Amino acid sequence: MENTKHIPVVSKQVLLPFILITSLFALWGFANDITNPMVSAFKKILELNNTQASWVQMAFYGGYFTMAFPAAMFVKKYTYKKGILLGLVLYAVGALLFYPAAAYEEFGFFLAALYILTFGLAFLETTANPFILSMGHEKTATRRLNLAQAFNPIGALTGLFIAQTFILGSLQSDDVDAQGNAIYDTLSETAKTAVRTSDLMVVRNPYVILGLFVLFMLVLIALVKMPEKKEEANDSVGSAVKRLFKNKKFVEGVIAQMFYVGAQIMCWTYIYQYAETLGIDNRSAVTYAYWALILFLIGRWIGTYLLKFISSGKLLMYFALGCTLFTLGAIFIQGMTGLYSLVGISLCMSIMFPTIYGIALEGVGEDAKFGAAFLVMAIVGGAVMPVLQGAILDFGGSGYTDILILGVPEVNFSFALPLLCFLVVGIYGFRAYKIHHS
Repeated sequence: MENTKHIPVVSKQVLLPFILITSLFALWGFANDITNPMVSAFKKILELNNTQASWVQMAFYGGYFTMAFPAAMFVKKYTYKKGILLGLVLYAVGALLFYPAAAYEEFGFFLAALYILTFGLAFLETTANPFILSMGHEKTATRRLNLAQAFNPIGALTGLFIAQTFILGSLQSDDVDAQGNAIYDTLSETAKTAVRTSDLMVVRNPYVILGLFVLFMLVLIALVKMPEKKEEANDSVGSAVKRLFKNKKFVEGVIAQMFYVGAQIMCWTYIYQYAETLGIDNRSAVTYAYWALILFLIGRWIGTYLLKFISSGKLLMYFALGCTLFTLGAIFIQGMTGLYSLVGISLCMSIMFPTIYGIALEGVGEDAKFGAAFLVMAIVGGAVMPVLQGAILDFGGSGYTDILILGVPEVNFSFALPLLCFLVVGIYGFRAYKIHHS
């Protein structure tokens, strides 16, 4: 066996390219976590119902589904660097479109901007992961990718901080009077128009600044020489796709990934609505989102350690069981304990995306290039599921506690959807362990 002790994780020759590409992991983490609170923000500013507001996530995660496979095709034909540059162009265009969207005050314009923005994210996620793997010796590839992925949560936490400090904390439509009633609802149409215009500018500005920063990164990466690796077209796409879809473990993994991402986005999006029913405003609710993300990181470290001793399928099943128990608490325990249960779900969600990813691609060889694209496309679960949860919240009206379902308010009951998703993930973990021996 080759001695790997003296093989560098990142060699000096590619250190600068590695740092630049690694920064992209933080960039898409930022975009993900600044957008989750926007569902609640747009609902109030534009006076939408819950289903309409949830289209924020439909647009955001729908972009992944649309563009992941074209991104894989583009990189196969050209180079990783060109894929990265195109992704950054789309990312910047989507973010900068928030400027005219705010001027027109059209919700559909904001949705289109988010949709285009995530075209860029799909390119970056589909391209950056294999690019990092290729920047060095194969023996250190996994460690190199783990190092790069460690910067994703930094971007996520920064996105939450910006959302809390510069957006949610400045929205006039979120102001309440001494009795806790929304002041915005009592204003005249003229006054509402002024507040709406002001608040949409507040939402606009961080995205425009983000777009300008992405353009800066685009120029920087364009000027730096990158280790080029053009993908060899030595097999047809059709043949690769046919082989993948004959692989039951892979197909089941794509399905499990779709349900997992749906559950994650629902739990992180509707934590604000859940908290609001307990008298916690959106800006304060970000604190609970912070804790959810911190638990997510802790769970990932714990899970990574446990994978040394427990098979990936079995550990996935155990963590899905933990998510199921926490979700039942969020549904049936009202008050702050229910909110704590909702936060606790993130501890057990932590390992799910990379573990499903790894199990599904295990043993597929060169077909992993397109397999990875399908697993990124599975992020569409984050587009569809929140809309369904928003529809449940609208059962009794636009509020969150209009009716009781199974003895609990509809905001509590709506988490039956994540519960279903975690059951699907748990079944995949069981099958991976018992049938596919992963």
